[in-house]
Amino acid sequence: MLKKIIILAIVVGFAWACKTQLPGSSDSSKKPNIVFIMADDLGYGDVGFNGQTKIKTPALDQMAKEGVVLTNHYSGSPVCGPSRSCLLTGTHTGHTTVRGNPNWTTSGADVVLKEDDITVAEELKRAGYHTAILGKWGMDEYGVSGQANAQGFDYFYGYRRHGEAHHYYPKHLWRNTEKVPLEGNIPEETFGQYSHDLVANEALNYLDERAKSTEPFFMYVAFTTPHYELTVPEDSKTPYENLGWEKRPMKKGHYYNDEEGNIAYAGMVSRMDRDIGRIREKLKEHGMAENTLVIFTSDNGHEYDRGFFDSNGAFKGRKRDVYEGGIHVPFTAVWPNKIPEGSTSNHQSGFWDFLNTACEVAGIAPTKKDLDGISYLNALKGEKQKVHEYLYWEFNEGAGPRQALRKGDWKLVRQYKKDDELYNLSNDIGEDTDLSKINAKKLKELQALILTARTDDPNYELVKIVKKK
Repeated sequence: MLKKIIILAIVVGFAWACKTQLPGSSDSSKKPNIVFIMADDLGYGDVGFNGQTKIKTPALDQMAKEGVVLTNHYSGSPVCGPSRSCLLTGTHTGHTTVRGNPNWTTSGADVVLKEDDITVAEELKRAGYHTAILGKWGMDEYGVSGQANAQGFDYFYGYRRHGEAHHYYPKHLWRNTEKVPLEGNIPEETFGQYSHDLVANEALNYLDERAKSTEPFFMYVAFTTPHYELTVPEDSKTPYENLGWEKRPMKKGHYYNDEEGNIAYAGMVSRMDRDIGRIREKLKEHGMAENTLVIFTSDNGHEYDRGFFDSNGAFKGRKRDVYEGGIHVPFTAVWPNKIPEGSTSNHQSGFWDFLNTACEVAGIAPTKKDLDGISYLNALKGEKQKVHEYLYWEFNEGAGPRQALRKGDWKLVRQYKKDDELYNLSNDIGEDTDLSKINAKKLKELQALILTARTDDPNYELVKIVKKK
């Protein structure tokens, strides 16, 4: 009898030990953590795993080797504000709340996230996650409803407003709703504490804190690199000096650029890559890597390059274009033992799919049933994946409204006071040959579909906008 009691005690004790592991350690019964890392204005071809040869991105290249690359992933918009709105709310620019950057509205009003918007952070909090946004928020120009802490994030550190993020040596950042003065910073002299470094270190500190808890977490790291202004500390320029590169002199204006652009741009990208590597190492250090899905992408296409870096790869256009160069972005994800190493997927996905994906990872259904997103989790895992009927974008700044719709291999591009353009991306990813004149049936099909892809919004009418002063 005593022997049976001893054996039972050993079994119970072993089971309890397995269940009560140290905080941060791998536990298959714990919901997976999610880390979403986003660059700002990084081109599809700016990373080594998509063919970049001049700029070194070893950490991202290693991530691609250990995980999956999605070759047909799209940002929410060709500029940052609406792209982030799509990411957060699971809706494309025909339906999302913020469809343009500040000042670019037909009503003249600045638009921020509304109280009744349900963000991915709010969904994950419902599933028991601790949530943090570090870096560029850019969804709050003036109002309480647009603040990160009012949209499901437990912790926020970085840039609150859109325009604040244009400078890397700002006089302050924000921690939740409080200003954090950066003593000694002189923005116009690019002197002081480099904001990218502060954000990267905050991400590492956050992971240290999460390692003390058994609570799952969602960490959204929104780096501002390599967005203008083009400036980076000297140690990131050193590897690119004396290589015989052509020079691109830069001037100071709204952006306090360094004197030489190409070296600064490459240094910014590599510094970001370095810190992504540090984030992944920190996850490993705390035993959290195996239970964490890490995603990397960019908020839209590049703005800086004029051909030296081949930032577009094969694509036409850049930031602010609805051609592929403005919206077709790099994407890689890693999740040990869940995502096959060294895999690729040509599944067509967009920023508005992330909310659905995160919900599936967390084991919940999205609150709203009329979202535009479809979870791409199966595509990440190399399994059979549901596909979109179509992908849609709209954008309206100085040149007037632009729209694009992709259905399968076919893409319609509609621009202000121009004839509609039609491309078959299966054999013309560079959008060089307009087929609208020789394939009238397909043109009419997509023209009819694009009329159904958006809802009217008095702030975002499809007319030419006169920018608010």
